[in-house]
Amino acid sequence: MRMKSSYTSAGVNISNGETFVKQIKPLVKSTFSKGVLTGIGNFGAFYQFSNYKHNPVFVASTDSVGTKVKIAIECGKYDTVGEDIVNHCTNDIAVCGANPLFFLDYLAFGKLRSRIAIDIVKGLVRGCKKNNCSLIGGETAEMPGLYAEKDFDLAGTIVGVVEKAKIIDKKNVKSTDVLIGFPSSGLHTNGYSLARKVLLKKFKLSQYVSSLRTTLGDELLKVHRSYLRLIQNLIKRFEINSFSHITGGGVIGNTKRVVPENLKIKINWDSWRWNPIFKLIKEEGKISDTEMRNVFNLGIGLIAIVKKNETSRISAYLDRIKEKHHIIGEITK
Repeated sequence: MRMKSSYTSAGVNISNGETFVKQIKPLVKSTFSKGVLTGIGNFGAFYQFSNYKHNPVFVASTDSVGTKVKIAIECGKYDTVGEDIVNHCTNDIAVCGANPLFFLDYLAFGKLRSRIAIDIVKGLVRGCKKNNCSLIGGETAEMPGLYAEKDFDLAGTIVGVVEKAKIIDKKNVKSTDVLIGFPSSGLHTNGYSLARKVLLKKFKLSQYVSSLRTTLGDELLKVHRSYLRLIQNLIKRFEINSFSHITGGGVIGNTKRVVPENLKIKINWDSWRWNPIFKLIKEEGKISDTEMRNVFNLGIGLIAIVKKNETSRISAYLDRIKEKHHIIGEITK
């Protein structure tokens, strides 16, 4: 007897997808601000913003968690990568001076498993709440044949707003400006392909590593730090010439994006200590300092570029609020 073809037999279960959406609705709605005009389920999401009277400008950014999802899959821990992507995207617009408004996610599975997907959404919700951002929509796709059954991908888009006159970019950066670096929580969401290649040859993710004081899996799943509140506190109190969010490309690769081309960045690479995870990757992979600097944040996740004569005052404020920081370099001609 010939079997009838169906979408389900091809690996896509529409009913499971509909059930998943119903399950996450209360979670997602808990992030809504007054600006959200509709709930999830329409073809588009609607957001109305106010309190920007002069010349508001939208600021948007899209990114993914990259191969960090492989660590989540192998560890069976899915509730952190959602927060990772929200924080990553938030930082990308916060360094421009923007306030987050709303976030949209994209989830693609080889096979949709509601329990795993709900854990991921819990992370998205947690990240949105911490960053005062509404999770107003997204897409969940089931794509057998493109992804292995246990695999998934996670990406997100954030939209924020800033008054045009308050946009932070490279225009105010000058020679003699000072670079203040702020600690990362670890790899954040970059460099995982190299980290996995080097470390998983020797260690299991469940293995306790004495130099890390935790298991390798827990270290690699540390949440990408959000710098939103720190950035906003600094902007309110001081004249900050520019900010750099340190992601793929390292300290120099990212900071040169916010420095005029006629100026140079001079980094004192000995001004802070690397997180133990970076030392472990370097030693186990026999990787040069140059490549480490090009791939990883090395323990610095955010850089503020400030006037030299403001450095002491800013540093004193950071000491008062117990915000760890390092003077890591300067801008030169």
